[in-house]
Amino acid sequence: MNAIDDYLDTISEPQRSVLAEVRKRILSVIPEAVECISYQVPCFKVDGKGIAGFAAYKNHISYFPFSGQVFKAIPAEVSGYVTTSGALHFTIDEPLDEALIKRLIEVRLAQAF
Repeated sequence: MNAIDDYLDTISEPQRSVLAEVRKRILSVIPEAVECISYQVPCFKVDGKGIAGFAAYKNHISYFPFSGQVFKAIPAEVSGYVTTSGALHFTIDEPLDEALIKRLIEVRLAQAF
């Protein structure tokens, strides 16, 4: 078990299953990522830089790109979601699809490296 497994064990269903699927989708794009907890949320790092993360909250789930510039770079692609400067909110009824996760990670990797 690792820190993200421990985090997921604290989350109740159905959010846990949604987060597990987001995790799988993130790792399919960046299989080399190191999984850890950063800023108290599950984080996927590449070469020491946070690239993607997520967390469950009472009324939504958040995806974190660990950069305030990612959403600004792809406004049309995230327009259907509530975003803050550092998080994209979604619900268990509307989980992030693989294509959007891949795009978010591509933008973040391009910015980070």
